[in-house]
Formats: sequence, C-alpha cells, structure tokens
Amino acid sequence: MAEMTPDEKRALKRRMRSAARLNAVQALFQMEAMGQTVDKVRAEFEDHRFGMILEEGEVSEADLTTFRALLEGAVNHQARIDQLTDRALVAKWPIARIDPTLRALFRAAGAELVDRDTPPKVVINEFVEIARAFFPEGKEAGFVNAVLDHMAREAKPAAF
Repeated sequence: MAEMTPDEKRALKRRMRSAARLNAVQALFQMEAMGQTVDKVRAEFEDHRFGMILEEGEVSEADLTTFRALLEGAVNHQARIDQLTDRALVAKWPIARIDPTLRALFRAAGAELVDRDTPPKVVINEFVEIARAFFPEGKEAGFVNAVLDHMAREAKPAAF
C-alpha cells in the first residue's frame, strides 16, 4: 500500500474529526434517552461502534481525542452550554422543549465552542452538516446554523 500524501493525511484527519462529532451527538442523545452515564456510553462507543463496518463497506473511524473531549466537555460544561443555547433560542422554546437530537447536537457543538480551540466557523459548518444527516428533508439545518452562530458569537466574540 502506498504511503499517504500530506493532503491525504489531512483529509483523513478531517474525516475522523467529523466522525467523532457525529458519534458525540449520538452518544449524548443515548445518554439522555437511556439515562446512561458518560462512562458507560463512551465505553460502548469505543468498544463497539468505532471500527464498525458500515453499509457502504467503509470502516467507521473516529478521532478518539475529539470524541472524548466533546463528550467530557458537554457533560462538564452542560449548564453553560445550555445557557448559551437558551439565549440563542426564541423565548417560547427553551432547550428542554426542543428535539432531543438537536439538544444533543447543541451540547456537542457547545462543548467544542466552549472547551476547544476549533474556529467557530468550522464548528458551525460541521454541526450543520450533522443536522442535515439527521434531518435531510427539514429546515433544521438553517435553524442549527442560526443557533450555533449566536452561541459562537457569545462564546468566542474575538473570532468574529
């Protein structure tokens, strides 16, 4: 097998970080839906989901560092992340009333905004794509974009 070029290595790392973000959303959703602890869900994902063969024949590889950081950040900073989200939502729709998948997405994205050095535009773009994956026919991607933009401007004002 030929060695990867630097561009191919960067592209692989990007895909693995994207997969980690998607897995973090799924794990946070599962934690809430099943009442499971972060340790239990993290172990399940790392032991059984990473490296799994997908329908398309691809191996599901995710960046473990990113996955763990987003899970831990979402749990450790949940109050702050939920406050950021609440301020970005309209008054009649507090975070507790939104779709649980979107709630998990906002918490994972919020963890990256609050606890990581990722540029806000990258976080927004990545999580809008995840919203499109979960809601391919809906208006959720635009909603996610608007909420995350508001959250990012509050969490990292110097980036704008």
